Amino acid sequence: MATDARPTPGRFADATWDEIAPWYDELAARPLDDPDGVGRWLADWSALEDALSEAQALAGIAYSADTADPAKEEANLRFLGEIGPRRDEQGVRLAGRLLDAGYRRADLETTVRRFANRRDLFRPENMPHKEAIEQLNAQYQKLTGGMTALWDGEELPLPRLAPFLEEPDRDVRERAFRLLAAPFVDRRDEIADLFDAQYARRQEVARNTGFANYRDFVHREKERFDYTPDDCLAFDDAVAEVVVPAIERRLERRRRLMGLDVLRPWDTRVDPVGRPPLRPYQTAAELTERTRAVFGRVDPVLGEQFATLAREGLLDLESRVGKEPGGFCAYLPVRGQAFIFMNAAGTADDVTVLLHEAGHAFHAVALAALPLTFQAEVGAEIAEVASMAMELLAAPYLAREAGGFYDGDDARRARAEHLEAILGLLAFIARGDAFQHWVYTSGEGHDRDARDAAWQRFSRRFDVGVDWDGLEAEQVSGWSRQIHFFVDPFYFVEYGFAQLAALQIWRDSLDDQAAAVARYRAALALGATRPLPELYATAGARLAFDPATIGELVSLVEGQLAELDA
Repeated sequence: MATDARPTPGRFADATWDEIAPWYDELAARPLDDPDGVGRWLADWSALEDALSEAQALAGIAYSADTADPAKEEANLRFLGEIGPRRDEQGVRLAGRLLDAGYRRADLETTVRRFANRRDLFRPENMPHKEAIEQLNAQYQKLTGGMTALWDGEELPLPRLAPFLEEPDRDVRERAFRLLAAPFVDRRDEIADLFDAQYARRQEVARNTGFANYRDFVHREKERFDYTPDDCLAFDDAVAEVVVPAIERRLERRRRLMGLDVLRPWDTRVDPVGRPPLRPYQTAAELTERTRAVFGRVDPVLGEQFATLAREGLLDLESRVGKEPGGFCAYLPVRGQAFIFMNAAGTADDVTVLLHEAGHAFHAVALAALPLTFQAEVGAEIAEVASMAMELLAAPYLAREAGGFYDGDDARRARAEHLEAILGLLAFIARGDAFQHWVYTSGEGHDRDARDAAWQRFSRRFDVGVDWDGLEAEQVSGWSRQIHFFVDPFYFVEYGFAQLAALQIWRDSLDDQAAAVARYRAALALGATRPLPELYATAGARLAFDPATIGELVSLVEGQLAELDA
């Protein structure tokens, strides 16, 4: 035990729980006799959590970058399976001390509410289940991270096939689509076995905590104090009512432009009039430099923050074999920075992903200014506003003449593709959310065949305008490709609410970009110190689930698309 020194990520990089526990024991035993002492105690606890969080983040980054390395896998699993659940237990223990002491501060009201919720939900008997779930999550990540496809004699990680979905040659697109789906179709039962085990463990966690199902438990666990499961379902219904018809209109326009009888799944990403795919950059260095220039135009402070990420080696952008699919931004609280991880393959989507993850990084830098780590524990509902709004706020500067990526018509085309993608994302989120509600509340979620059938039903409701005839296995595999269903159930819907808030920020930016950016940054700087509706209001948005609000934003998107089409 070395509690005489400040905790650091390096100190905990290889630590076991037995080496970490004394730090918590000291905090648990320290007297809390006066407000000043409680304040120092909170600061010390916060420093411990920051050091552990950064050590865990670095282990996760290392493993995500190289899922084939057993040592990196072991280190990541130690944090997730051995240390993580015990940290949660100790967090509840220490939070209880704060609650029992009756300590109150205006900037800690939301923190105290979260602490009380976590104490209410904690059950020691759930710890073995949570450890087992983390093991299963890692198995899914390893399984999918190792998937490859043979393309013209070269074995490629699946993300490297994405550019071929934009090729004018329809046969090339179909081949890429089928190869992307094939590993998930072929390993359907193996993936289903993993989900079966996760499902059983999660439902048991819910029952142990007094909930009828995991859906109701996780709503509380995710600290969704400002909306209900019924609000989520209302969002799903509103998307079906007003967003899906707009998608149908765009797809029908696409079908006509392409001169096709029907659209197939490999026809939705190619340019509909036969222009070659957008290739906004050639190298990761070029992607980095042009993105920095874009952010400099959005806001000089943000431009410098992104430049710092590049200088300090906090970007891992290129796809490679053994690297986990997808992208994320990891918060490094001790350093006051963030790490951006993605799988760039030379596409326009890569630009959007980097803008998105950089929005998270800007949020991380803002959070680092808060006195306590507990005030930085933001929910995804505001965290994703940081990222999704940045995609839209940066859009005016994507033209090469502004320092960005595209010339003339390509800039307009990229913006149109992004707005279409937003409509598609809302439908995708609603489908995923509705599906998960069904999985955990229907009584049939344990049945893999019933799950597949349900996914097809929800696909018919939300995934419209595309003919999947003869591709039933590929369509069904779609749900097994969504990592959040496996490692973070019910995560999707926050993206939907955040996307609506981001659209509201963007709407205001069309009148006054600087003011909209200033409100955006002010909201991020609040961290988790205010309730979600107040965070949205600071950003110039409101939390909404109704068809009228969503319909107004969809009309704005369609209006912008009409101008870009012209």
